[in-house]
Amino acid sequence: MQRVPEPELMDAPEQARAYAEADFAEAHDRLVSAFARHFPDAAPGHVLDLGCGPADVSVRFARAWPGARLDGIDAGPNMLALGRRAVEAAGLSQRVRLHQGYLPRAVPPRPAYDAIISNSLLHHLAEPGALWEAVRRFGAPGARVLVMDLTRPADERAWRELVARYGADAPTVLREDFGNSLRAAYRPEEVAAQLDRAGLALSVELISDRHLVVWGRMPG
Repeated sequence: MQRVPEPELMDAPEQARAYAEADFAEAHDRLVSAFARHFPDAAPGHVLDLGCGPADVSVRFARAWPGARLDGIDAGPNMLALGRRAVEAAGLSQRVRLHQGYLPRAVPPRPAYDAIISNSLLHHLAEPGALWEAVRRFGAPGARVLVMDLTRPADERAWRELVARYGADAPTVLREDFGNSLRAAYRPEEVAAQLDRAGLALSVELISDRHLVVWGRMPG
């Protein structure tokens, strides 16, 4: 299946609201579990969440690691407004802060972080190298990196099966976005080539029928 890009910024009020109200527990808990599996000795202090959206991943990560302090970056003001409500409702306002920024120009509050996480940002970027450059710039020496994203199906039949399996009960806007995101996602070999160009020695693995993760540690 040929890749079909989708808009970088998906922040219409109805989209933001649909994402904030949707139940992504299975997928988002998978990111948290993958981080714990790959970094069993982790005690992340300062964590950068790139493309945090309505902050569901940030909240789940903060709950899993009570000592962590997170800065979430997202380009969408509507997503961030809903994210801040979620953070406040979770009682995490002292440990989770959300900031508006657009890669590659976004600059988080700290110059370097002990861990960098990201969920479903990569396939939105017109230039995927912007994500990997942010990882290089803001990952402290030895920082743990865990990026999760969708992976593009091999063909149209596989695409239809995934949309039917995971989008059947979703609101129309989420079902359509899911189908478009699958078409815009990268294959593992494409992500590996991006990492090679960026000079990042990180690993790529499939962790479900529709997700891949990139993980590893920064040098030093």
